[in-house]
Amino acid sequence: MTILGSLGARLRDGLKRSQEYLSSGFAAVLDTDRPIDAGLFDELEELLIGADLGPALAADFTNRAREEVVFGTVTRAAELRPLFRRFLVAALAPAAGPLDLDHRPSVIVMLGVNGSGKTTTAAKLAAALTRADKRVLLAAADTFRAAAIEQLERWGERIGVEVVHQAAGADPAAVVFDAVKAATARGMDALIIDTAGRLHTKANLMEELAKLRRVIERQLPGAPHESLMVLDAPTGQNGFAQARMFHEAVGVTGVCLTKLDGTARGGIVVRIVRELGIPVKLIGVGERIEDLEPFDAAKFVDALVPGGLMVNATLTHYMEAREANPGEMRRFDLVAIYCNISPYMKQ
Repeated sequence: MTILGSLGARLRDGLKRSQEYLSSGFAAVLDTDRPIDAGLFDELEELLIGADLGPALAADFTNRAREEVVFGTVTRAAELRPLFRRFLVAALAPAAGPLDLDHRPSVIVMLGVNGSGKTTTAAKLAAALTRADKRVLLAAADTFRAAAIEQLERWGERIGVEVVHQAAGADPAAVVFDAVKAATARGMDALIIDTAGRLHTKANLMEELAKLRRVIERQLPGAPHESLMVLDAPTGQNGFAQARMFHEAVGVTGVCLTKLDGTARGGIVVRIVRELGIPVKLIGVGERIEDLEPFDAAKFVDALVPGGLMVNATLTHYMEAREANPGEMRRFDLVAIYCNISPYMKQ
C-alpha cells in the first residue's frame, strides 16, 4: 500500500550532491571525443567506487561496458552514460516495495544506530500516515536515552499523534507491550515503535531487539509487519556494515535511507540492494516533515544521473555526422538516436 506521494523535485534536490559528484566525474571521464581504452575503464571504475556503489558493482558495470564496446553497440565514450543509467535501473528494479500496511494495526519497528535519524523518521512516517487519514500510535521504546523519549513526545505534539512511553530506564519490552495492547484495543491503523540504537555491546542490543519482537508477536501473531532499518547515507560503507549486522541478527524487511541531501554517497542504495537483497522502502531527502519519499528506482536513477546532457551530446553527434555525410544517414542511425534519448524525453 502506498501512502506517500511522489516528490520528484525534492528527490532531485536531495540528491544534488551525489548527482554533482557523478556528473562532474562523468564529464571528466566520458569526454565526447575521448577514445575508449583501458585507462578510461580504470577511471570509470574508480569514480563509481568513490560514489559508494561498491567495488563489485563498479567492476560489473565496467565489464558490461567492455562487452558493449566489443559488440559495437557502444562506440563513443559519451554513450556509456545512458548505458550506466539502464544498468542502475535494472540493478534497482527489485529494490522498491510498498510498506505492508494491510493489517490493523500494522506494526512497524524502526531499527538503527543512534544518530541515523531513526526517531525523526518514525515521526515523519507517522505524519504521512496521518495525512492519509490513518489512525497512528507512536511508541518510545528507546528508554535508555531520556532525550529520545522527549524528542518523540515533541514530534507527537507537533503532528498530533499520541506517544506511548514510560520513564527513562524502564523496560523497553514493557513499553512495547503497553503500545501493542493500546493500538489493538483502540483499533489503530498503525503502530510505529522507536527502538534503542546503542547498548553497551552489539550482543546486548541485538538481544534486546529480539526480545521486543517476541513480545510483539505473542500479543499479535504475524507482527511486526515491518522492521525498517534506518541508515544515515553519509556514513557510506559503515552504513552498509550496519545493515548487514541488523539483518543477520533480527531480520530487516526494508531500509529507509536518510540524509541523502547531505552526502555525495547516494550510491550506497545500490550496494544494499544488490549485496544484501533488502528492499529500499523509504528515503529521506531533507529535514522537513514531508521530506520522506517511497523509493522509486527509475526516479532515483533520474535524480542521481540526469539524462539531459546525454540528449544534447547525442543530437550534437547526429548533426555533426549529418553535416559530414549528408547522404549517409540511415534508418539505423535514427533508431540508435531514439534509443539513446527516448528515456530522457519523459523527464
